[in-house]
Amino acid sequence: MMHANWEEQLLSMAFQDNPTSPPVHAFVGENAERLDQAYRHSTAITAHYSKSFYFASAFLPAPKRRAVRALYAFCRTVDDLVDVRVDHSDPRQALQVWRHLLYHPSAEPQDLVALAWIDTLQRYAIPRCYALQLIDGVARDMEQSRYETFDQLATYCYSVASTVGLMSMHIIGYASQEAIPYAIKLGVALQLTNILRDVGEDYRNGRIYLPRQELESFGLDESHLFAGQVTERWRQFMRFQIARARQLYAEAWPGIRLLDKDGRFAIAVALDVYRAILDRIESQDYDVFHRRASLSALQKIQRLPSIWGQLLFTATSSHR
Repeated sequence: MMHANWEEQLLSMAFQDNPTSPPVHAFVGENAERLDQAYRHSTAITAHYSKSFYFASAFLPAPKRRAVRALYAFCRTVDDLVDVRVDHSDPRQALQVWRHLLYHPSAEPQDLVALAWIDTLQRYAIPRCYALQLIDGVARDMEQSRYETFDQLATYCYSVASTVGLMSMHIIGYASQEAIPYAIKLGVALQLTNILRDVGEDYRNGRIYLPRQELESFGLDESHLFAGQVTERWRQFMRFQIARARQLYAEAWPGIRLLDKDGRFAIAVALDVYRAILDRIESQDYDVFHRRASLSALQKIQRLPSIWGQLLFTATSSHR
């Protein structure tokens, strides 16, 4: 399966204007109690909105765990500015405030999510360009609700998901820039999984992320999404999309060995749990119009021995 066109584009985005940001200022010591409160608040947001992310991040050491949850809370908060329109504010103006904060954190932020996120950003020297790309990706939802090709969709997936992986890499630690293409592919796979799972919900919100050209190649169009019926054409289309996502997960997996050892299992869990959502979509006969595919807490726990075994096998194979 070839991805050359979109891969080159996403790699150029990952490497553009991307010096490592030196730690400028950390808030610890100035008001340690309030900073701890900010991290606890971010953890609560993560636990409420993404059980899978919360579950996977539990396998990180405590400092990295709270940092990636601060990252998630930042991503969730920014996304909600567009999707939920919190506080009835102008989302464009609100996003601009977050952009400004990235480069001008001169004073301790009053917002708890911002406080934990800016502390994480600086403590782990996360390149700010990734956070800006994520904000731009979220803003794109205000301007674009349809995608013509997969190349276009991949760019969106990079902006809202691969950037999260690239920022997480700086928290977890990684061996070299060889890890970057793997993080990009994993982000695209994760976002594509979300898109396939949420077809019905997204359509009801006025958005179709599925590439029009690919829908058309299977004899589908918007009227089929409106009808919400699982036909043989729809099954064939979903099989094609799921096969692509699985291929991306497979291609991303070897990159885990390039991460610091204490973060590998958490990322392997995240990859495996999201990949298993594809299995759930299949078991529900590709009905993503009326049902949301998910795994229970028990189902996630039951996968852990297998994930650990896969990780050990990968580590052993890489040393042969």
